[in-house]
Amino acid sequence: MKRRVVITGMGIAAPNAHGLADFEEALRKGRSGIRFFPELKELNFTCQVGGAPQDFENIRKGYFNEDTLMSMNENIGYAAVCAVDAWTDAGFKMPDVHDDIVDWDTGVIVGSGIGGMDTITTILVPMVSQGKVRRMGSRVVEQVMNSGTSASIAGLLALGNQVTSNSSACSTGNEAIVEGMWRIRNGLAKRILAGGSEGQSPFIWAGFEAMRVICKKFNDRPEAASRPMSATACGFVPGSGAGILVLEDLESAVKRGAKIYAEVLGGAVNCGGHRMGGSITAPNPEGVKRCIKAAVSDACIVADDIDSINGHLTATFADPYEVKNWSAALGRGPANFPYINSTKSMVGHCLGAAGAIESVAVVLQLYKGFLHPSINCEDIHPDIAEFGAKVPQKCMDYPELNIIAKAGFGFGDVNSCLIFKRWNNNQRSY
Repeated sequence: MKRRVVITGMGIAAPNAHGLADFEEALRKGRSGIRFFPELKELNFTCQVGGAPQDFENIRKGYFNEDTLMSMNENIGYAAVCAVDAWTDAGFKMPDVHDDIVDWDTGVIVGSGIGGMDTITTILVPMVSQGKVRRMGSRVVEQVMNSGTSASIAGLLALGNQVTSNSSACSTGNEAIVEGMWRIRNGLAKRILAGGSEGQSPFIWAGFEAMRVICKKFNDRPEAASRPMSATACGFVPGSGAGILVLEDLESAVKRGAKIYAEVLGGAVNCGGHRMGGSITAPNPEGVKRCIKAAVSDACIVADDIDSINGHLTATFADPYEVKNWSAALGRGPANFPYINSTKSMVGHCLGAAGAIESVAVVLQLYKGFLHPSINCEDIHPDIAEFGAKVPQKCMDYPELNIIAKAGFGFGDVNSCLIFKRWNNNQRSY
């Protein structure tokens, strides 16, 4: 018998809001967090807009002392703040740093796509090149190792179960949630903090600039730049931030009287093998469809049960293909297609944090009974015009909203899909 997995806490640091209340308001109002970055213009980027949590240096100073902050670059800082927010939102107190009590039942799976690149490029490489290795300080290691994100959270919260930082490009956040769900299902943990984070830096975004896959036509109108499913989309807008969810065994959550936001019914991950049109930068459509179908099967539902899709939808040429892959995988044409929206229209593509930030958006929509708008797609791409009626242009009150599917299709031809369900006490057992 599978143990049921529910969500009892969340933390969010997105380009358009920090904290659940502000994030919900931003989603409902269709408020963009995309800004103009003078630094990108100075560095001759063609894309000079991006998304990053606002005033975050001051925000994190309200959470941690100076000694702790010395070990945090932006990537770890975003994740750490969100972990504290999620932990306390779930009803737990911060542990005393001086005691020896370890929570052996709780773990962390929080990864990033690129991680500590800002630390590598601004501190590590220059100081090594200048022969100043001994002056770097030992804390550089914490900020550049891939496991630094989850290790920092484990230390803050005294967690003793699995502590892992995964990395699967744009699929990282979703994959972390899937892996956390599986661990709890199998009785190996009572709780897992799962999600993803990504720092903000021109050194992180430069590779995508070089690939010419990011938006360059809306530098004078940043809030209009991220245009998923739009005929005038011209590339994704790079973003940063973090999202973390506390996944918990239902029995544990009920026993301690926890607030329950939603249930994670199922999920799946796979890879298209770089075949059938798939490559390091493009998804194999068969892999995408198989991943969706596997998630639906794992959730023990049928395709017609899905009320809405929160797509990967990055504002590139791939958007129409994604919508059509969903249609084929679910066996639902334009007439009975679920609603579909893109959180990236407001926050940009937050890379390794994307799936986690968007999953927080999904859970808030289920918990509060609404669908947020996909902004900047009034001109639906002609290849998916027949699906246009299913793309919310304004916030929709949707009290009967029950199941949302969440996708993530990343570089490397890797795919992930999650199925979330609104919580009620009468849900069936597996």
